Amino acid sequence: MQEFPHHYQVAATAMAEGTVSLSGEDIPALATAPPKEFGGPGGNWSPEALLVGAVTDCFIFTFRAIARASKLDWVELQCSAEGTLDRIDRVTRFTDITVTAKLSVPAGTDTERAKQLLEKAEANCLVSNSLNSNMHLHASVDTVA
Repeated sequence: MQEFPHHYQVAATAMAEGTVSLSGEDIPALATAPPKEFGGPGGNWSPEALLVGAVTDCFIFTFRAIARASKLDWVELQCSAEGTLDRIDRVTRFTDITVTAKLSVPAGTDTERAKQLLEKAEANCLVSNSLNSNMHLHASVDTVA
């Protein structure tokens, strides 16, 4: 890992109507549009979905790093997330984000320790730590042969 601070740059281009094109250095462009809830067409990534997706993505990457450092063997991590967007005191914002994580580990693995590492990942996810939302984790661990 490189020393801090890190800097990330993204550019956006749009016409009066249609999608917005997000681009960044050495990454493919991404078309975004407002979700149906805001009168958009749906069928595209929206800022709202990208934000909730960023929490889930960061959670997985953080767990990978923690599991590696802790020498935890694992098979698969499936995550989903739900963000609740609300209007509080005339400010629209995500009030709650819930991540549901299902971790599969090899038979014989200490499942309680694995669950603690999932909780540690949630506590150390830089994206969720950067948000003013209540974060919730529903974690489960099962063993596979």
